This record gives sequence, structure tokens and C-alpha cells, in this order.
Amino acid sequence: MVTKTIKVVNEQGIHMRPAGMLVAEMKKFPNCNVTLKCGDKTAKATAVMQIMASGIKCGSEVEITAEGENEQEALNKAVELFETGFGE
Repeated sequence: MVTKTIKVVNEQGIHMRPAGMLVAEMKKFPNCNVTLKCGDKTAKATAVMQIMASGIKCGSEVEITAEGENEQEALNKAVELFETGFGE
């Protein structure tokens, strides 16, 4: 299991488009369980509605955890998306 905590840089937080991008990328790692933890809420990184329900806002700290096959690669991809602001 690998974990990294990052800060959300998107001005609008994690809304539908970035959530969809994250889900699409994380589904490329079918044997790896990736979760996001923000405050007291946890969401599967492959479940767009769970991510949206987490209400992740700009400046929030999110703990990303990956466990399973290619976990480091999955974590690196998720971190890259967050750090680049999902291209926004």
C-alpha cells in the first residue's frame, strides 16, 4: 500500500469533469484499489458519485491511497492529475 497527501489546486475544487477524468484514469488499473480521503469522507477513485459526494474544494488536503497491482503507478497518475489541476 502506498499513500500520498496532496492539496487541491483547482479553483472550483473537484467537480464533475475532474472527477470523471480521475475515474477514467483509475479504471486503467483494474487490480488496484485507489481511495481518496478528505476530512472524514472516503471515496473510491473509480466511483464518480462518491468523489462528487465528498465535496472536495480548492485548498483541501486529500490523502490518496493505492493498494494492489501497479499501486505506485496508479498513485503517481492520481497525484499527477491533482497537481496539474486536471488541465484546468
